[in-house]
Amino acid sequence: MDLADFDRSTNVVSLFLARADALGEAPMLWAKHDGRWVSLSWAEAARRVCLLAGALRRLGLEGGDRVLIVSENRPEWCLADLAIMAAGCVTVPAYTTNTTRDHTHVIENSGARAAIVSNARLGKALLPAIVQTDMCRHVIAIEPLAPPQGGIVETHRWDAMLEGDPVQARAEVDARLAAIGRKDLACIIYTSGTGGAPRGVRQHHGMLLMNVAGAAEVIAEDFGWQPGETFLSFLPLSHAYEHTGGQFLPIGLGGQIYYAEGLEKLAANIEEVRPTIMIVVPRLFEVLRARIMKQIEKQGPVPRRLMEWAMASAGRRECGRRRIADRAVELLVEHTLRPKVRARFGGRIKALVSGGAPLNPEIGVFFDAMGLTLLQGYGQTEAGPVISVNRPKAGIKMDTVGPPLRGVEVRIAPDGEILVRGELVMAGYWHNEAATADVLKHGWLHTGDIGHFDAQGRICITDRKKDMIVNDKGDNVSPQKVESMLTLQPEIAQAMVSGDRRPYVVGLVVPDADWALQWARDNGESFDFRKLQSLPAFRAAIRTVIDRVNTDLSVIEKVRQFTFADEPFGIENEEMTPSLKIRRHKLRERYGDRLDALYKG
Repeated sequence: MDLADFDRSTNVVSLFLARADALGEAPMLWAKHDGRWVSLSWAEAARRVCLLAGALRRLGLEGGDRVLIVSENRPEWCLADLAIMAAGCVTVPAYTTNTTRDHTHVIENSGARAAIVSNARLGKALLPAIVQTDMCRHVIAIEPLAPPQGGIVETHRWDAMLEGDPVQARAEVDARLAAIGRKDLACIIYTSGTGGAPRGVRQHHGMLLMNVAGAAEVIAEDFGWQPGETFLSFLPLSHAYEHTGGQFLPIGLGGQIYYAEGLEKLAANIEEVRPTIMIVVPRLFEVLRARIMKQIEKQGPVPRRLMEWAMASAGRRECGRRRIADRAVELLVEHTLRPKVRARFGGRIKALVSGGAPLNPEIGVFFDAMGLTLLQGYGQTEAGPVISVNRPKAGIKMDTVGPPLRGVEVRIAPDGEILVRGELVMAGYWHNEAATADVLKHGWLHTGDIGHFDAQGRICITDRKKDMIVNDKGDNVSPQKVESMLTLQPEIAQAMVSGDRRPYVVGLVVPDADWALQWARDNGESFDFRKLQSLPAFRAAIRTVIDRVNTDLSVIEKVRQFTFADEPFGIENEEMTPSLKIRRHKLRERYGDRLDALYKG
């Protein structure tokens, strides 16, 4: 791999085709069929991309037309994405969790003229939006799909779109790509909408190529790049983090992509696939940490004590205060606990890269103690999306997000806001000049995040500017910090804190289901979540947990009162984004009165 390849490439499709020409029959994309992993070679992927691109043009699509993709992660997602760009069109990824209303917004805002959908289940929400908007004229179905009545939309079979002369199709693609440069629009990715209606981020080809080049440099220099690096794709490809890190990075590296069967089978898929690099979000780490800790604790006092020693040792190493005895602990843990934990991740993991939301440093220390390299990254959809990432050679510090990637300029504004400049910065929001002007000023992207550099040049993020709680006395409180500390407790699964322009902080809490079940058994109560929450003893137990957290918080951060949520925050109830960040505005809409009542009496 030569990093100059990324600099020379004029668009991401040309980079893909160059890799395909070089790798030929080597496996590229993997999916499970009838219980068996089946691969698609680089050469075959390139053939299908070119044929599909030609078919899109024959439908009447022209350069710059937008094409929607609504599909779970699968090989066809990658092929469709590359084919849309190879046709000179613009990809518009959509979340599989979108409602008809969400799809309507994306179609109307983007002006999509065609859509590619994977199956009838996802078509149920998409097709009514297509009919209502009367803008999207073609639907390409990967699996059988009944077309809407009335004939206003033409439905096409995926297999039929792959017919034709592959040699001619490739020649046509090469001719089109010669006119597509790094500044040309590649895709419009809609933000996940933590604060309102999603905005379409205009990502150009150079933005993606620069991001891939920066990430590839980290892998090459810090981990030793090898042919066939293996990725397991499970985060939604409609999210910029997975789109760039889980798709275009492995393409740039000439790696292999396995598509997970779903979150419920993720653990089994990891052991089967044995990935070398995984792109993940903090919430997954929190869940895995809790499971691993429970399993170790069940093994008895000796493994539990070893885990505690390992975490204490890793914590001291993080702070640069190692003891002589720590080396003996490291050696013992290396031959006892760590092999079992590594085996759960397939045994070949070079790095677990965390992004999409802040990672609690305690989580990072835990995985470090268990012998896994965890790199926290930082970015935004508006920046490709990766701005920085921790690097082993620079020294990993869990309370930082590492130094900026290759070619990325970062500076800190007088008010502490992180500003970013470089080819990785978006061209602006699609059809939203006012929002663009708010964040792009004199070539700098105003991220809305507050932070600073440490002595080693690593970025430290202290809060999200727009999420900052400012109490009635003008004190600033970081909600993410408090929420993270609450959800590290085994009794609490989810939490949101509030208190803007109020005298103190209050919390909305979702108890951990396993813990609540055990509490009910121990206290002779039936396991009815709603009923449990009304019991004074159950409430007192959660109050004790919150008080435990409060001992480590400053006076202005302490959670003085709390209330229970009716159900877990989820994607289905629109209280979490598909990348598992809480949607504060949705939670405030639902529980605002309940939270306000905590300030009365």
